[in-house]
Amino acid sequence: MPGFATATVAVLISERPGLQRVGLDGGGRAYVLTGLIGPVAVGDRVVVNTTAVDLGLGTGGWHVVHWNLEREAWGAPGGGHVMKLRYTSLQTDVGVAEEHDGDLSGPIGVPVIVCDLHSQVGVVAAAYAATAPGRRLVYVMTDSAALPLALSDLVAGLRQRGVLAATVTSGQAFGGDYEAVNAHTALAVAARRAQADAVVVGPGPGTVGTGTALGFGSLDALGTIDAVTRLGGLPIVAVRWSGADPRPRHRGLSHHTATVLALSQWPVWVAHPAGQPVPEDLQPERHHVVPVVLPPVELDVESMGRHPSDDPDFFRWAAAAGVLASRVRAPG
Repeated sequence: MPGFATATVAVLISERPGLQRVGLDGGGRAYVLTGLIGPVAVGDRVVVNTTAVDLGLGTGGWHVVHWNLEREAWGAPGGGHVMKLRYTSLQTDVGVAEEHDGDLSGPIGVPVIVCDLHSQVGVVAAAYAATAPGRRLVYVMTDSAALPLALSDLVAGLRQRGVLAATVTSGQAFGGDYEAVNAHTALAVAARRAQADAVVVGPGPGTVGTGTALGFGSLDALGTIDAVTRLGGLPIVAVRWSGADPRPRHRGLSHHTATVLALSQWPVWVAHPAGQPVPEDLQPERHHVVPVVLPPVELDVESMGRHPSDDPDFFRWAAAAGVLASRVRAPG
């Protein structure tokens, strides 16, 4: 069950479109999704959802501001009649691209990199930008982890540097430059509305994992691969590999990637850093496993608190997918 508490905003730590971070009296911290409840100010009494912090989950110690008690009402115009966060007290009329663009069927004709972790998106984007300057990479955020795109410091930085050309939020995820109902139309919106030369798909910050064979959020990669293939794109799986993760199931080739490759009904493209051995779990007899020579890439990103110097293999394998996407073409 959720936990709630009241507190007073003591300090405004930072803000950007869609997000404020605040300090609370008593020492707690919280973030405010301003597109859902409006902004807060120092001195405001607020209701915060404390559930994730109470459970010790991976929010980094942040509560979530649920409502500002200083106002009687708040509202902002939405983008249409389609709702996200449906049937919750925070359902919001974001509108979707499908309302405006009509029929989005037809081939997308671009390579699509499918990621397991949000942090891989930054590595893929940096590698793609380094090897395909001037080409447009668009990020499609799925709803298997964090739902608000505004929460991503990574994406905010990539947009500021011009590494990502646009964003699309799919399913119940929200806050992208474009909103989409599902993975199929999100890919079509990325390719046609956002004019992507390549697309990177992955979850938002945080990820769900249970340590079981199939109990992890990024298994939705199977649906993404299916959508990419049926829409005439070229699916590239960004391999999750680590030499530093303390969990055996993620050491070396992560069981997440191995499971996706084993269960995919379609052959996919898989990049591996040239010179490294190809593990059997990549299933080179089924998938297109391609060696990639990595150019020098500046990576200002971390994953689970680890930097490139802490876990170089994680960053090499993810970067290889970005480089491969710059060198291949979708069928047709």
